[in-house]
Order: sequence, then C-alpha cells, then structure tokens
Amino acid sequence: MATIDDRLKDISEIRSMMEQSTKFLSLSGLSGVSAGIVGIAAAVIAQYSILTMGTDISAPNAAGLFLVGSIATLVVALSLAAYFSLRMARKKELPVWSAATKSLLVNLFIPLAVGGAFCFVLVHHNIPFLIAPAMLIFYGLALLNTSKYTLKEIRYLGLSEICLGLAGSFWIQFGLIFWGAGFGVLHIVYGTFMYFKYEK
Repeated sequence: MATIDDRLKDISEIRSMMEQSTKFLSLSGLSGVSAGIVGIAAAVIAQYSILTMGTDISAPNAAGLFLVGSIATLVVALSLAAYFSLRMARKKELPVWSAATKSLLVNLFIPLAVGGAFCFVLVHHNIPFLIAPAMLIFYGLALLNTSKYTLKEIRYLGLSEICLGLAGSFWIQFGLIFWGAGFGVLHIVYGTFMYFKYEK
C-alpha cells in the first residue's frame, strides 16, 4: 500500500511533468550573465563613440547610431541566451522545442517588435532622448509578458527593467547610464542568482 511519502512523490513528479509541458524551464542563468556583459560592453562603446563625436545620446545622429547598435546588441545577447539555454536543456534532458517555447518566443518578440518600431518613430519625430528609456520599458514588458511561460523570476527582472525605464524618462541626461544598468548590471545580477539557484 502506498505511503503518504510515495503519494507526495507521485504528485511532485506529475507537477514536474506538467510544468515541462507548459513552461520553458531551460532558461540558463549564464544567458543572463552573458547578456549583461554584452550590454555593459555596448554601453561603454556607445559612450566612447558619443564622446568621440563631441555630442550626447539626445543628438539625432548619435541616436540613430545608438538605435542600430542596440539592435545589434539584442541580436548578440539573444544568440548567447539561445546557446546557453540549449546547452542546459541537453544537459538536463529537457525538450528544446515545445508549445511552451513557441508561446515564450511569440510573447517575447511582439513587445520587442513594437518597442523597436516605436524607437524608430522617436527618431523620425526627432525625440531621441526617449529612445533609451523606451527600450528598457518595452523590454521589461516583453519579459513580463513571457514570465507565465518560463521561470517566475523573470517577472521581477521585467518589472525592474520597466522601473529603470520610467526613471530614465525623467532623468534623460542619464539615459545611457540607465540603459547600461538595465541591460548590463540587472542581467548579471539576475543571471548569477538564477545560476546558483537552478544550475549549481
């Protein structure tokens, strides 16, 4: 006859199988750390380029360059995230492509695509000083939108990005600093926490 411990173990296994079928659980902490390093490097390069040009991020020519650089940064960061998550999935023998993965990607890229289009609108209307905070806000919304399809901690990262973006909207002279903090420092802190919680 099954004991209470056996029943609890069965329930735990059923719950684990249900989570694997409805959530993407292979999001590696190292993907967050690598994205953060890329973000900080991009912020440093952007600051150096702006200083070399003798202007600031709010200037139209600098804003266009920053927007293109940010898109390139996003592509590199997402590529690294995919690599580390794929490696983690193989290590833990978890499914890489599933309905949960598809839902996660769709819910991630819709806010990102809208945010990217909105940033181009800002450049078009010569409102470049809101580009950096807008990126943080839309990226935070994208993470918040995907949190129901992956690990719950991503929700807090998304909320933090949104808060930084809103703060950057008020202190526009520090836009690049907020951008670097959001895409760099927050990712490293989040990724390190997730690595030690789920992978060590």
